[in-house]
Amino acid sequence: MMTPIRVKNVKDIEKINKIVSNYTYDIWIHSKSGMADAKSILGMYVLKLDEPLTLVVPDHVNPKNLFKELEEFIHFEN
Repeated sequence: MMTPIRVKNVKDIEKINKIVSNYTYDIWIHSKSGMADAKSILGMYVLKLDEPLTLVVPDHVNPKNLFKELEEFIHFEN
């Protein structure tokens, strides 16, 4: 499952990393320039925050609780 997210600064990166680290399944963030393991703080620091970002979780998991915790970062275009 994929959902667009918005990350504005390093504080957002740290908060997202802390949240996703509580989940046992893989969580990735994709951008135009590459992808990063959302559980890797160093990996997340290489993301270009001015690019559209997409949170990616495996199709076989229910991300309801994760998305609830990340709701301030989930971004849908109007």
